[in-house]
Amino acid sequence: MTALRAFLIVFLVATIVVDPPAQAHEIRPAALTLREQADGLVRVEWKQPILDGRKLKMRPVLPEQCPVAKTTRQILSGNAVVESWSTKCVLDKGAVSIEGLDQTLTDVFVQIHYPNGTQRTEILRPASTSFQLEQTQSSPAATYLRIGAEHMLFGWDHLLFVLGLLLLTPVRQLLWVITAFTLGHSITLAIVALGLFTLPSGPVELLIALSILFLAVEVVRKHQGKTSITIRKPWLISLAFGLLHGLGFAGALAEIGLPAGSEILALLLFNLGVELGQIIFVAMLLLIIWCLHKTSLDQMKWVERPALYLVGGLGAFYTLTRILP
Repeated sequence: MTALRAFLIVFLVATIVVDPPAQAHEIRPAALTLREQADGLVRVEWKQPILDGRKLKMRPVLPEQCPVAKTTRQILSGNAVVESWSTKCVLDKGAVSIEGLDQTLTDVFVQIHYPNGTQRTEILRPASTSFQLEQTQSSPAATYLRIGAEHMLFGWDHLLFVLGLLLLTPVRQLLWVITAFTLGHSITLAIVALGLFTLPSGPVELLIALSILFLAVEVVRKHQGKTSITIRKPWLISLAFGLLHGLGFAGALAEIGLPAGSEILALLLFNLGVELGQIIFVAMLLLIIWCLHKTSLDQMKWVERPALYLVGGLGAFYTLTRILP
C-alpha cells in the first residue's frame, strides 16, 4: 500500500515539475469596485492578480455614459495590481463588462456602491463577461462554493500537504486526521475572514511551504522505523498545520472579500467549497490506490524512498523561493 501511495507522489510531483502551477494561480479572482457618489462622480478600483510577474490582459469597460479615464494611481498589493481612477456618470443603465476575461481562467467580483448606501455584487466569468445594470441583481454567495473548491483543487501546497497526511497516516486513523485538518483551517479561515486577526501573506506562505517539508521528513522517518509525536499522533500535527493552512485559505478569500449583507453565508460556502475539493482529492487518491493495490504491483516499492525525498525536495525548493528575493 505504501509503495502505491509513493507512486502517486511521483505522479503528482512530476506533474508539478513539468507543468508548474502558474495556470492554477490564474484562478485567483479579480475585483472591480465602483463607488458612485452623490455628485455623480464614480470612483473606480480595479484589482487583478499577477501571473508570472505580469498583469492579465483584462480591463473593465463601463457603460457608454461613463467617459473613459486614465489611471491616476497604481499600487502593488500582495500578488495583485490595484489601479484607481474616477469618471463622471450615473450607474443606472448600460453594461459593465471585462474585456479579455474570456481569454483567462479567472472570475471577476464586481461591487457597486450607490450614494444611498445600497450595494450590488455580481460575478463575471470567462463564459459571462458582462451584466446589465437594469437587470435584477444575482446572488453571488453561491459562487463562493466553487471558488473554495477551486482553491483547494488547484492549490499545489494544500494538495501536497493532504497527500503527505495520507502517506503518514494509517488507514484506520485517516478520518480523524482529515477531520482535524478541516477543523484547524476552518477556525483560522473564519477568524481572519471576519477581520478578527490578520497576518502578512509572505510569512504565511513560507510556513505553509515549511509544513510540507516537515511532513515529508516525518514520513521518511516513519519508514526508517523512527518515531515522534507526529508519527504517533498524526491528528495533532494535522490540526496544528490546519490552523496554518487556514491562513492561506483566508488570504485567497481576502483577494475578493465577502459580499455585504451575506458575509457569513459566503464564508460558510467558501469553506464548504474547500471541504468539497478536499473530499474529491482524497477520494480520487483512495480510489487509485485501491485499484493499483488490486494489481499487486510489488515492483512499485523501489520508488517509495526516492518519491518521499522528492516531495521533501520540492517542499525545500518552494521554501527557498519564499526566502530568497
